[in-house]
Amino acid sequence: MPANPAPILRFHAPHALLPQGWARDVRIASQGGKLVEVTPGVPAEAGDAALAIALPGLGNLHSHAFQRGMAGLTEIGGNSGDSFWSWRELMYRFLAHLQPEAMQAIAEQAYVEMLESGFTRVGEFHYLHHGLDGAPYANRAEMAERIAAAARSSGIGLTLLPVFYAHADFGGAAPNPAQRRLIHDVDGFAELLQGCTRALQGQDDAVLGFAPHSLRAVTGEELSALLPLNTGPVHIHIAEQTREVDACVAWSGMRPVQWLYEHAPVDARWCLVHATHITGAELQQIVASRAVAGLCPITEANLGDGLFPMQAFARAGGRFGVGSDSNVLIDAAEELRLLEYGQRLHLRGRNVLAPGDGQSTGRWLYEHSLNGAAQALGVTSGLQVGAPADLVELDPDHPALIARDGDALLDSWVFAARNGAVRSVWRQGRQLVRDGRHPQREAVAARFAAALRPLLRV
Repeated sequence: MPANPAPILRFHAPHALLPQGWARDVRIASQGGKLVEVTPGVPAEAGDAALAIALPGLGNLHSHAFQRGMAGLTEIGGNSGDSFWSWRELMYRFLAHLQPEAMQAIAEQAYVEMLESGFTRVGEFHYLHHGLDGAPYANRAEMAERIAAAARSSGIGLTLLPVFYAHADFGGAAPNPAQRRLIHDVDGFAELLQGCTRALQGQDDAVLGFAPHSLRAVTGEELSALLPLNTGPVHIHIAEQTREVDACVAWSGMRPVQWLYEHAPVDARWCLVHATHITGAELQQIVASRAVAGLCPITEANLGDGLFPMQAFARAGGRFGVGSDSNVLIDAAEELRLLEYGQRLHLRGRNVLAPGDGQSTGRWLYEHSLNGAAQALGVTSGLQVGAPADLVELDPDHPALIARDGDALLDSWVFAARNGAVRSVWRQGRQLVRDGRHPQREAVAARFAAALRPLLRV
């Protein structure tokens, strides 16, 4: 006999942001985790779950979950200055002691915070693979299974991006001892991908891609060998730091993005993370290839990376999304706000990303980030039939949202609200956040604390 069909869950929202724009009195139905009905202009019916202001859930396209455990611990200056590279040394010291149980607990904490801020899916750029001595675990995908378990227990959607890392610098330089837990050869990485496939079994909307870490960490030959191993999204760190650009030029005579487009078939499957330091010609290459720029404004500010040329990229029709990267602060609206504010400071103007007169900056940021992240994470987006039933409800009684309507709701959330503006979050039609709180918040925080205390005493 055929299995019983999944129940249909119904919602009703007086205000909902649909792909075609704001709509009133929208009745939404989900079944089996997907939206099966989105009908504006109809009244609520008995049994409908009420959503005051409904938005499609936003994707977080770039996360290193374990770094949530070291957030705030690197804000000490040095006599010779501080930079990404000195931050990285501190990060290596932290991960040198991280065991699988602690990895899972930290990831759970990060994922709960993401859901409470309005992120409903995460792209986990996962490079901590091996044991403390650098040897593979008996189960090569042990750490990936911990990430999958954290996503499953929190309820967040997962696009798992296991990272290939083989070298310390351009030209195939040997890795240094601090990188021993990250390192693979191509055959070992192929085995890891098989283990990741098993780790995601049972998570019906999980996506598996992969990530060559950076051009520092992978040779051209290795990149060519890796690409046929998986048909999912491909993410890569690129041109994040000026030192990285200078080193690439010294090695190859080309800048990182230039080299990548000369040697790899970059297309809409790719997400170029950061791409901070690019030329006008490279910007046009990214736009033409339909790749997504993965921007992480909070982390890029925290690390002093620099500013991506966002206004020029936007005017050219570039695709982008945002990510929480180092997870030093997890806040979906803050990522969007800082993306715009960084450009305002640089260009000394206001509303510099909205494309024309009378257009809302908040809505433009939200919709374009929504679509770019979905592409980069291998899923569909928006409140439309066939998309995941991932919904974010804003609280109309929040002080920043009172008496707002339409685009003013998004402008006020992004630019004027802080904690509490997100009232509820639903993933695959299941409520995961109620009155701003994840139901497992206290239990997850207790496991996080128990994992972190011994780590920080080392």
